[in-house]
Amino acid sequence: MKNFKSFLAAILIVCGTVNIQAQVMKGSDLEKYAKERYGDKWLDSAKNLAGELTLDKNESLTYQEVIEAPGKTKLQLYVALNYWATATFKDKQAITLNDKETGCIIISSVIKNIVEHTGTINKYSVSITPVIRLDIKDGKVRVTYTVQTYDVLADISGGWLSPVDDNRKTYGDSKRKADDKTNANLYDEQWEIAKHYPFVEKDAQKRTCAKALVMTHAYSNAIIDKVEEALKNGLIGNDDDNW
Repeated sequence: MKNFKSFLAAILIVCGTVNIQAQVMKGSDLEKYAKERYGDKWLDSAKNLAGELTLDKNESLTYQEVIEAPGKTKLQLYVALNYWATATFKDKQAITLNDKETGCIIISSVIKNIVEHTGTINKYSVSITPVIRLDIKDGKVRVTYTVQTYDVLADISGGWLSPVDDNRKTYGDSKRKADDKTNANLYDEQWEIAKHYPFVEKDAQKRTCAKALVMTHAYSNAIIDKVEEALKNGLIGNDDDNW
């Protein structure tokens, strides 16, 4: 019985480790990560980043990096990344392509509520849906991360100058289901990154978009870090053939 309890405790520890490490990053941790790297003055940080970033031909924000994995075959790398992707992105629809033969995995998953900002008239909740493409060859993986728009839930009852009426206020309910039209105070918008700050100086949503850009950039770095970690050490640190 004692041995069984020890075995059960070990299983729980391992499962807990997988759960923690499988998440790319919690929202609060992502903001902390962004502040540590770029500071908490979002307007300045976004403007500084704009000098380093280039929009692609589709006016999307795209990052690409090749991660070297010497001595590992295409199949080994595919298995490691397939394991990482399925454990990390719980939405069954997130992995839109998973092709072992060509060595390509494509992931598209909504990252909810990376920014909340209260403006004069509206309150905004911003989400993004990055497309993450993993191209795999012997000894290396190319990561491509692309975001074209901010998905915005605007609340016309949540701004600083909105009527003070607790029965109407919804406080930018970012948990509202997509396309739910039951609350007239809430409506959906898509903001093209190329048409907002810092790529456009005069922008009515300047502060919202400044933080959104920094958080989007930070998430791209987190993704690349996690992919590299999965390639080098596996998902839980002992995913090798020595067992």
